[in-house]
Amino acid sequence: MSSAAMPPPPHVAFIAFPFGSHPLSIFQIARAVAAAAPSAVVSFLATRRALSSLPPADDAPNLRYVPVSDGLPPDASSPPTKDILHQIALFVSSTPGNLKQGIYAAAEANGGVPVSCIASDSFMWMSADVAAELGVPWISLHAASSSAFLAHLHTDLLRQKFGVDGAVGREEELLDFIPGLEVQRVRDLPEGIVAGSIDSPVSDLCYRMGQRISKATAVVFNTFEGLDSAIDASLDSAVTRYLPIPFLFSSSSPARDPNGCLPWLDRQAPTSVVYVSFGSIVTPPPAELAVLAEGLEASGVPFIWSLKEAAWECLPPGFLARTAAAGQGMVVGWAPQRAVLGHSAVCGFLMHAGWNSVIEAIAAGVPMVCRPIFADHFMALRSMALEWGNGMGFEGEAMTKEGVVHALDALLRGERGRKLKARAKELKDAAMAAAAPGGSSHSNFDTLLKLMLGNQK
Repeated sequence: MSSAAMPPPPHVAFIAFPFGSHPLSIFQIARAVAAAAPSAVVSFLATRRALSSLPPADDAPNLRYVPVSDGLPPDASSPPTKDILHQIALFVSSTPGNLKQGIYAAAEANGGVPVSCIASDSFMWMSADVAAELGVPWISLHAASSSAFLAHLHTDLLRQKFGVDGAVGREEELLDFIPGLEVQRVRDLPEGIVAGSIDSPVSDLCYRMGQRISKATAVVFNTFEGLDSAIDASLDSAVTRYLPIPFLFSSSSPARDPNGCLPWLDRQAPTSVVYVSFGSIVTPPPAELAVLAEGLEASGVPFIWSLKEAAWECLPPGFLARTAAAGQGMVVGWAPQRAVLGHSAVCGFLMHAGWNSVIEAIAAGVPMVCRPIFADHFMALRSMALEWGNGMGFEGEAMTKEGVVHALDALLRGERGRKLKARAKELKDAAMAAAAPGGSSHSNFDTLLKLMLGNQK
């Protein structure tokens, strides 16, 4: 066959929800696909701001970034407001037109090779319509928790049962009428299902996601089979094809460490350090940041705290200098989280229960102490505390100085901490077994490649 008659290579267009940790989550699986299929074309569509936050894909030269409109005026150099919900609304207002333009630009940038598959963040439900218009398969990628996804699928049922006023007086009722959510309570549900702003941009995205998900050829979840068997069973029956694959499944490049976290950890005793981070989207209220700092210092436990520099002003006077001088800990604006969690000196993770961080902690075998803040955080904490056995929260949820000291003491020295660590190791072993050749994550990834590439690699 002449080269002119050769069919074009597969071209997978990944579409990210360009806010918070979502771009990095979707990037991880896009890079894995590109590295596993070097003859394929892989495009990654997101706003310029989101693309600028991503690491280089040095191990996948066939992956190309494609910017799409963020909904701002062409001459705007920055968002007109810091209100993240307003920024999301602006972006959504430009869809799906910006996605179509991005897909055509992706084809043009790759020598006219047309997009043959669309893989989008599940929040980007409008990708289903774009894929249908192009006549290509749509694969949904869900970066958040599986239990929250299941709740969003049952939004109409939950609203029918509890209303949309927050189910006042019924917050402690269990969702035991939905298989897989038996331990969850009404109060654990993400905003926009039965409480909060029902019509906010994120709530609307999640509701429409549930309505469109049946159009997906497959739905990839950022988890692994066996973490929660009841959730596995429910989702397997709810979507066309259920593919649990941790998004960190791919090998990663050597960690950047501009603040010297890893050399500092090298000087600490094994399993002696707590890592503290509340993600990139929100932080606890200023008063809680202050009492968290007081609790860390009073505990005497070595720590690394990844905290945006803008929030350092909330810390008690002299805290940074005292803890640094004593060698107890370091506060940095950014830390290589996966490498930190995987270090032998780290024994615990004090965090918000954001899903990507939860999966990274499970993969590292590190137990968690959680202060949930919003979205799926509360459901994730409920699962780890009552079903998985690898994490705990604070009494009353909000942090206090005494609560932080008590939690760290329990984690490092108590019987409860011993059980949490043992269970965390069991879950790590299960995650690693799933990712190994022949394991469920490995097999599911092979299935994903076949669906995306038409059996070509």
